[in-house]
Amino acid sequence: MDTQKLLGEVAGQLLSGAIRVVDLSAQLGPDTPLIKLPPELAVDTPKVEIHNISRYDKNGPWWAWNWLKLGEHSGTHFDAPQHWISGKDYPDGATDTIPAQNFIGPVNVIDCSKEAAADHDFLLTVDHIKAWEAKHGAINAGEWVVMRTDWYKRNGSEAEFLNADETGPHTPGPTAEAIQFLISKDIKGWGSETIGTDAGKAGGMEPPFPAHTLMHKANRYGLASLCNLDQLPPKGAILIAAPLKIEHGTGSPIRALALVSNG
Repeated sequence: MDTQKLLGEVAGQLLSGAIRVVDLSAQLGPDTPLIKLPPELAVDTPKVEIHNISRYDKNGPWWAWNWLKLGEHSGTHFDAPQHWISGKDYPDGATDTIPAQNFIGPVNVIDCSKEAAADHDFLLTVDHIKAWEAKHGAINAGEWVVMRTDWYKRNGSEAEFLNADETGPHTPGPTAEAIQFLISKDIKGWGSETIGTDAGKAGGMEPPFPAHTLMHKANRYGLASLCNLDQLPPKGAILIAAPLKIEHGTGSPIRALALVSNG
């Protein structure tokens, strides 16, 4: 295969619109929903702050720029293996050491939007994944797997996005068995449209928070607060999810993109 020719064809199809770029990221700003931690564990991530340095004024008459204050896991973001204790010892497990090749790959989109609308605590199981594969084809090594729930449509309200009450958050996600099954297929990583990669009730699972604990133990990656997965086909799109190259970074806000055929 002439890869140079292939890349030229892809570039041409991007320019012609035959390949469409889908934005999978939420706007990042002071109103971005952020996860809430139990008070006995840690102080919550501060709200995103955008501070003006200059804007065509006495501080910079010809230019505008800002400085930012934000947590690594704010908004649509990437979870590196070192984000979790189970992945802390991987030398290539931080945002500045992960091979760049790993940020791009085919994506499998498992549509659970109807189930999540009917049950906010819906859990994706191994049987659900196998049924999806029987219909759409096998999930292969090196591919991303993401769970479409249309939860991103709640992103404009932190209360609706977190969907918590006195018993805790109520958001859909995977079972531990589902995550282990996907790891056995050697996937690149797992993504969700909710505030984190786990279900709201994941703290009570075994192990707790399996999408974090098991994925990062296997040196795999997580994507959270994705948007617009309803614009992707079940198979056939390419996902690009590159974090900032933060020194010893455990994660990073990202501009996640998907390449989709317009045919």
